[in-house]
Amino acid sequence: MIASWYDEQGPAAEVLQVGELPDPTPGPGEVRVRVSVSGVNPGETKKRRGWLGSAMPYPRVIPHSDAAGVVDAVGEGVGARLVGRRVWVYGAQSYRPFGTAAQYTVVPASQAVPLPDQLSDDLGASLGIPGITAHRTVFADGPVDGRVVLVQGVLGAVGSLAAQLAHWAGATVIGTVRRSTDLELADPTAVAHVVALDAADPAAEIRAYAPDGVDRVIEVSLSDNADVNCAVVRNNAVIAAYATRVDRPEIPFWPLLFNNVTLRMFGGDDFPAEAKRQAARDLTAAAAAGSLTVVTGARYPLSDIANAHDRVDAGLHGRVLVDIPHP
Repeated sequence: MIASWYDEQGPAAEVLQVGELPDPTPGPGEVRVRVSVSGVNPGETKKRRGWLGSAMPYPRVIPHSDAAGVVDAVGEGVGARLVGRRVWVYGAQSYRPFGTAAQYTVVPASQAVPLPDQLSDDLGASLGIPGITAHRTVFADGPVDGRVVLVQGVLGAVGSLAAQLAHWAGATVIGTVRRSTDLELADPTAVAHVVALDAADPAAEIRAYAPDGVDRVIEVSLSDNADVNCAVVRNNAVIAAYATRVDRPEIPFWPLLFNNVTLRMFGGDDFPAEAKRQAARDLTAAAAAGSLTVVTGARYPLSDIANAHDRVDAGLHGRVLVDIPHP
């Protein structure tokens, strides 16, 4: 098969190779997926460059965890009826060496989720890491129906899906963007009110829309937004953080304590298995109902995967996809 891989960490253009590797074979409980589109996530580019001193987890890595494609072979214990089914894939390179930047990938059968016919491969390839992370941040602390949810960084891959999932589940969603010039980019079907963080007093703007405070904060940068969050949360609120800019962020401890705020942090590779399966079910249902959309920022052929990784590292808006060639 044609695949991309790296045998050492470093800059994308220096370490990512594209060539022929042996076709994988599904083991017991696994399926093989003929990949059409592979999604690129920031965590995967960080692994490739050795972020925070991380080492090579395997001698060779085929990157990427997310994809869409068709099941073309099954292992022992998996029903043959799955062959030919369109699926979206998550976790292909989570604690495994070989991901979806290849013509074929092998995953546990539960991680190949049926993709309804009306949904595109592009959407399917965009649901995995960002969608499951978004689902966990929104729902880990219970239903949000009737609640006010603040999504910090509502234009990001996780933030945009979190806003849509929260709206789908009955919440009122307030979103933030970094610059006032980005206000019009927020999705008005999911976000009831949007605030720019470069405004004179973004916390006051949020409070004007939610005078009693917000019930849940979905947080992309705990270090940058700690003071705003402290100013807008209500008693017993939850701050669900999945990223930060500063590795050791400071927080206004006493005001958060007096508001009985829960701070939860989420690392996608280690969510409970049942939480991932529930997220997959809900993401598929919401997408099938027309309640989830994803903006594609750029797409590349597999032969240009290094530029796809550089695009992700640049932090530009929209999902980055890699098209996988087949004869």
